[in-house]
Amino acid sequence: MQDNATSAETTDIAEQTERLARLTNRAMMATAQMQGHAVKQASGAEYALMDAGTLAKAYGTFWSDMMSDPTKLMDIQKTVGTEMMAAWQAMFGMSSDEQVKDKRFKDQSWSDDPISRSYRDVFLAFDRATDGLLDRLPDGSKDHMRVSFYTRQMMSAMSPSNYLATNPAARKELMETKGESLLAGLENLLTDLERGEGRLDIATNDEHAFEVGVDLATTKGEVIFQNDLMQLIQYYPTTKEQHATPILFVPSWINKFYILDMKPENSLIRYALDQGHSVFVISWVNPTRDHANKDFADYMIEGPLAALDIIREITGEEKANILGFCIGGILVTAMLAYLAEIGDDRIASATTLATMVEFENVGEIGVFVDDDRLESMRSHMAEKGYLDAHHLQDMFSMLREKDLIWSFVESNYLRGQKPRAFDLLSWNSDSTRLPSAMLLWYLEEVYLQNGLRKPDALELKGVKIDITKIKTPCFILATQLDHIAPWRSVYPATDFLGGEVEFVLGGSGHIAGVINPPTERPKYNYLTSATYPASPEEFEAQAEVNEGSWWPHWARWLDARDSKTVAARKPATKGKFKAIEAAPGSYVKAD
Repeated sequence: MQDNATSAETTDIAEQTERLARLTNRAMMATAQMQGHAVKQASGAEYALMDAGTLAKAYGTFWSDMMSDPTKLMDIQKTVGTEMMAAWQAMFGMSSDEQVKDKRFKDQSWSDDPISRSYRDVFLAFDRATDGLLDRLPDGSKDHMRVSFYTRQMMSAMSPSNYLATNPAARKELMETKGESLLAGLENLLTDLERGEGRLDIATNDEHAFEVGVDLATTKGEVIFQNDLMQLIQYYPTTKEQHATPILFVPSWINKFYILDMKPENSLIRYALDQGHSVFVISWVNPTRDHANKDFADYMIEGPLAALDIIREITGEEKANILGFCIGGILVTAMLAYLAEIGDDRIASATTLATMVEFENVGEIGVFVDDDRLESMRSHMAEKGYLDAHHLQDMFSMLREKDLIWSFVESNYLRGQKPRAFDLLSWNSDSTRLPSAMLLWYLEEVYLQNGLRKPDALELKGVKIDITKIKTPCFILATQLDHIAPWRSVYPATDFLGGEVEFVLGGSGHIAGVINPPTERPKYNYLTSATYPASPEEFEAQAEVNEGSWWPHWARWLDARDSKTVAARKPATKGKFKAIEAAPGSYVKAD
């Protein structure tokens, strides 16, 4: 028996040695790819989200401000001393572990292991002191915002939860698995580096768990039209009668359209069909070099305006409702102003979801957008004609770095685990490229110049637009924790738009707050108000809290504007707009 056990152990060691040798070879190749990627970034051939010069200027401004007020430094030193004393006391059991709420340290082993506990408490002490310092920065300065943002990135990277030597849960797993977790983590790391061709492309989701058209985007419909920029999908009805006025969904083109049609239970498209609406949806193309010169106005003309012409021909209705999500909502808002200027009243009502109209305070995403970054991006895209999808994906991940970067570093690499299947993260990783002409115009004219809110500042196909001339009834949803479209930059639409406005403030963030279907156990509430005071804070103070999903509230708002019904409309099997292919179509599946 002992000989058999010894033989099995020898076999295990041999297999692990062979596996380690294979991983070592992969690591050498991955290192070469990383070096190549670094050289491209240094030479400017690969776009970087932030350059060293901009960062140095920001920190230079910060220290100059700090040195001009010595009392600030003294206060910070005092705060650091107090926090370190608290950490010292915790090391000797003089304070309670119940005070630690940070989920990075939720595992009981952080409290049981005195060495790891000391690492944790010292780190948290510095983290709190750093937060205190950053809280003293004056608001409004982009340099100070950069300092705050990148200091937080550095502090998050320094957390002892990110390192095997200081993470007791990872060390325990290493011992229990006899090294298997370490090898699996190395394999995960190499796989992510290989997929990113030298760039660390962190897996946040089981890439084999979902297939578009099989598990996601399964609502039955047909592609009835396509052009260079989009496919137009018409969905089969789920009711015997439908509202006479059809509705067109205009999704963001930064990710794929199926955020609006995830699984059946959380599909906004399916929900609209069940409420008796005749639903059409734009599925944007994933741009290539051939789309380099497509600008924002092209997205309007070849996107919603082309779709609305087709919907009018199919349904015979002069007007349609429209819904826009994120940048799709910005396009819808700009289009409404364009139509107002040319005297076209084809839109019966408009809904925008997580859509900013005020770009003065865009939140932390503003650290990535300035004149220098714009020029760097222009140079990078001159040859390619587009911005690769991963740049925006990396940027959005950094806005929630603890959840979307470092939590996966710990689980994937330190503990050798595979990411779990999660539909929203699967969609989130399915990003698209962005054509250079559209992106540069949008960032310069809308983001940097705040042109959307300024009368006649933006011009689309020779027409200057002014959103205050929009008289269309508008339903506007913002979400409280949105880090991409901060709700305080959405709320000004209640003042800027010239027609009836229904503003709703949902819970959670940019995605979870929007994709929040009615359930027996509601996740998030939403806020409404009969009037809209000047400031977002006043709105929040007076608003009524409503239980559950905002979807039924929106459905009632739409119903109140269209009492006429018609026989349910099905996609045509013949004629000018007969089915080309089944939904979700081919554009959404293009890598």
